[in-house]
Amino acid sequence: MLPETRYARSGDVSIAYQVVGEGPFDLVFVPPFVTHVELWWNLESFAPALRRYASFSRLILFDKRGTGMSDRVSGAPTLETRMDDLRAVLDAAGSSRAAVLASSEGAAMSLIFAATHPGRTAALVLRSAFPRTMWAPDYPWGRTEERYRAEVERQLAIFGPRQQAEDAVRLLGHFEDDEIGPLVDYWRQSASPGAVEALSLMNKQIDVRHVLPAIRVPTLLLHGTEDAIVPIEAARYMAEQIPGAQLVEIPGAGHLAVGRSNAPIAAEVERFLTELWESGGFAEAEPDRVLSTVLFTDIVGSTERTAELGDRAWRGLLERHHSLVRRQLAWFRGRELDTAGDGFFATFDGPARAIRCARAIVDSVRELDLEVRVGLHTGECEVVDAKISGIAVHTGARVASLANAGEVLVSSTVRDLVSGSGLRFEDRGTHELKGVGEWRIYAALPEA
Repeated sequence: MLPETRYARSGDVSIAYQVVGEGPFDLVFVPPFVTHVELWWNLESFAPALRRYASFSRLILFDKRGTGMSDRVSGAPTLETRMDDLRAVLDAAGSSRAAVLASSEGAAMSLIFAATHPGRTAALVLRSAFPRTMWAPDYPWGRTEERYRAEVERQLAIFGPRQQAEDAVRLLGHFEDDEIGPLVDYWRQSASPGAVEALSLMNKQIDVRHVLPAIRVPTLLLHGTEDAIVPIEAARYMAEQIPGAQLVEIPGAGHLAVGRSNAPIAAEVERFLTELWESGGFAEAEPDRVLSTVLFTDIVGSTERTAELGDRAWRGLLERHHSLVRRQLAWFRGRELDTAGDGFFATFDGPARAIRCARAIVDSVRELDLEVRVGLHTGECEVVDAKISGIAVHTGARVASLANAGEVLVSSTVRDLVSGSGLRFEDRGTHELKGVGEWRIYAALPEA
């Protein structure tokens, strides 16, 4: 019998998920490409691995929004939205802490999740992972524009004539002839061509390299030596950047974690997680470092307004300002950490929410005839007694100091992490920020 499919609510979208197995710890599988939580149990090139995972863990499976049995949506979900979906699934499944197994483009979101929520992430296992999609001078293992277009065309060919679809599948991994047909049927039933195009557009913008040094959970990287999509050098780069990460290169395996080459991959996953569990590595510990987006606001010309209004009237205006800012922080799930004079210091678990909150603050305080400047940065923060500190905090403050009235400035890290969000930016050049080095700065523009 198939496991029962249930639904978790994430915002206004229903995410299909399943829970199978009764192992001593939770393992959540973050899907690559497109999936279908019921059909993959009939897929003999993948179901054996699922059954093996469920034999030693309590396995949690789900379809990302827009695919499989989850709600269809317009466009493609951002990494931040997909992180919210993962959290919603874990909550619905009653999982407070789980190991995360992610494949291909599912790894980028999982890296952000682990760095942002280390208390909920016992371990990371990343298969065929990449931290950036496209080529760059400092990332030579990415795809060129021409190569990426060819990849997308290959994915869309799965929805074309049968022979063309089977030829396209053969290029995605190393499969036996009897595995090709069922894979074509499976992917055709898991998503529409439009959904695949939208996901490809979002995935093209992935760049989470800044997150890698912030990973503080046990991490295993698994990569096929014959991966034709993501070179093995990309996995070696990630292993160097993630503190304490292990890399296991799988001889003869291609990019997708399906087919008969999946057996050694499943064995490595079981070995790593079982050893970690038996050694006490799943024990919960209060995280002392988390990935956060920090926000700093400051009222422009406050000294002049105080002199103009007088102390009493200024205090009243300041109270109304604080009320408006706190309303926006609550709406966008920001956490107020400090209010110094006329400015706020807050944190967010997602940079896109932080940017939208900043823009909302700028707009809302204008009704008080006030102008504020805002700065944002995403980085690893030290946690001490529920408060945060560190270089990331200083960087955010320095970014804010560069802003003009009504302006929201962000660091390049923030811009890189909001791929696919629809947010627009204007390049403000490279600046030397006192004590924290040189940073590329961008202005977050009002949404169209």
